[in-house]
Amino acid sequence: MFFNRILPAIVALLPALTSASAPASSVIDLTPKNFDEVVLKSGKPALVEFFAPWCGHCKNLAPVYEELATGFQHAAGKVSVAKVDADEHKSLGKRFGVTGFPTLKWFDGKSDKPEDYKGGRDLESLTKFITEKTSVKPKTKGKLPSAVTFLDDQSFKQKVGKDQDVLVAFTAPWCGHCKTLAPIWEALANTFANEPNVLVAKVDAEAENAKALAKEQGVSSYPTIKFFKKGSLEPTPYEGARSEDAFIQYLNKNSGTHRAVGGGLDATGGTIEAFDAVIEKFKSAYGDGVEEATTLASTLKDEYAQYYVKVFQKIGANKEYAEKESKRLQGLISKGNLASEKLDDLISRSNILRKFLGTDDKSEL
Repeated sequence: MFFNRILPAIVALLPALTSASAPASSVIDLTPKNFDEVVLKSGKPALVEFFAPWCGHCKNLAPVYEELATGFQHAAGKVSVAKVDADEHKSLGKRFGVTGFPTLKWFDGKSDKPEDYKGGRDLESLTKFITEKTSVKPKTKGKLPSAVTFLDDQSFKQKVGKDQDVLVAFTAPWCGHCKTLAPIWEALANTFANEPNVLVAKVDAEAENAKALAKEQGVSSYPTIKFFKKGSLEPTPYEGARSEDAFIQYLNKNSGTHRAVGGGLDATGGTIEAFDAVIEKFKSAYGDGVEEATTLASTLKDEYAQYYVKVFQKIGANKEYAEKESKRLQGLISKGNLASEKLDDLISRSNILRKFLGTDDKSEL
């Protein structure tokens, strides 16, 4: 029915629904219609990023650039931090000789001949550049405590090889790539904050209390990222992309988690593959599958095994249960303002109900 058709689309929008209160971007979006007015004729300078949505380096720069813009938002009358989707607006990229992404250019607010930005792409370098050009200093808000676990020679021995999978970034304070990675690593740590079996960690490889560790691990360049499976001190080098999405996919694959960008669960969160065959077997009469589901649940340690049994029982008594309960859960989710643990639970149960409704799409949330 209609609800069954639109439910996957609703679930796909969960991150947007749960982050409805997130603040708007501080970066100015430029198009051919407003570029000249905002950048060339405003009389104030602007740092402009030309990017493409598919560009990995652009995705890595995005959180740094957003923080940069927020820092200078108080001086909006003196300087602009802006961006152009040069993949969509190819005419602007061509106009200013953009041949790769991301390209950053400095405009003085008076002419159409910008200066190429050639500095580092970390927050410190970008901030310093704007301040030197304008004498405007950024305003920074107090930050929440880091979700990243910092390790040294001693704490490494206490955390790694124990009861958690650990993804570790070995960094150096002066390393530009490490500075670019920093906000992505923070976001990753926040995403897995509710996963007790996963730890996102960092080592300052040039700190006195971590040099021995870095040498022991054979770290010779920065950042070096390694994955340690629980109970093991043998690392697996991470060789994938350095975007938040890539790290999340890696941990999901290697740690059996189901996280999505933004910290929520993906469409498989909470579901148990072992129940798929039972659901298929009794899809025409779920009430008849209670006994088999109960037997299966007794062999599993998963926290949602008994919820599967409950759904079999409920549908057996009321065929409309899954549809009505799913709609109720979606209503709770869409209201937002939920504790992360509660949100995980609601999404998990919603995903399980979708199995019974036959709408368990595998698209990422």
